[in-house]
Amino acid sequence: METKSENACFGGVQGVYTHASKVCGGDMTFGLFLPAEAQHGPVPVLWYLSGLTCTHENAMTKAGAQVWAAEHGIALVFPDTSPRGDDVANDDAYDLGQGAGFYVNATQDPWKPHFQMWDYVAEELPALLGANFAVDLERQGITGHSMGGHGALTLAMGLPGRFASVSAFSPICNPTDSDWGRKQLTAYLGTAESAWAAHDASLAMRDIGFDGPVLVDTGTKDQFLDLLKPETLAHAAATRRQQATLRMQPGYDHSYFFVQSFMEDHVAFHADALYGV
Repeated sequence: METKSENACFGGVQGVYTHASKVCGGDMTFGLFLPAEAQHGPVPVLWYLSGLTCTHENAMTKAGAQVWAAEHGIALVFPDTSPRGDDVANDDAYDLGQGAGFYVNATQDPWKPHFQMWDYVAEELPALLGANFAVDLERQGITGHSMGGHGALTLAMGLPGRFASVSAFSPICNPTDSDWGRKQLTAYLGTAESAWAAHDASLAMRDIGFDGPVLVDTGTKDQFLDLLKPETLAHAAATRRQQATLRMQPGYDHSYFFVQSFMEDHVAFHADALYGV
């Protein structure tokens, strides 16, 4: 693992690190914020999964999360959204290939050799963090924005017992029935739609649910509402009678200004679950 940078930040350290990933078959980069409390022992972890076109850096610099994580003594992990490199398959479209991993394990060529983002986020990167940093992997929460909100919800429901809490900003809620989903799931997982269900938050909510608190915020002026389909997640949660707070925030769009506006709420929400308040 190589340290790319470390900066003092709200009494803690915001670092950027690169490492060789076995599951993705190349170098991967991630950001990690450690609060001051990490100097004295392991701290709870909040994962932030980013959206289409993003790297590890977008949320790290735009989401405004570190100030609230420092207040609650929580580490923040900012993984990349896909493998990258000259030997990694790509597409001319912004919503497929590099920057658009969709947090799945690809089974189809040319994506299969590198696009194993589910295993990277669920297994490889947590193991690396646990071995090298003062993080408490017994206390984890997960959040994300857009494609990352999709990833946060599906990982939380797909890994029962792993996360104490899950939240999302403007998540893609029903990718099996959306242009932000059908194209990518077909490319990465093939045409058999039975393989897609585990990666659809609304279907997972209907079939599995989440044993813990759920918080989802979406803006009423989000320019991608028809692609996000928040109503499908709301219907699934209501049908399941799932413990969940699903909010439509008046006037907000899909941008990081929206994410910043509600980040304090989300970090406090996770802190309650991670500290058992």
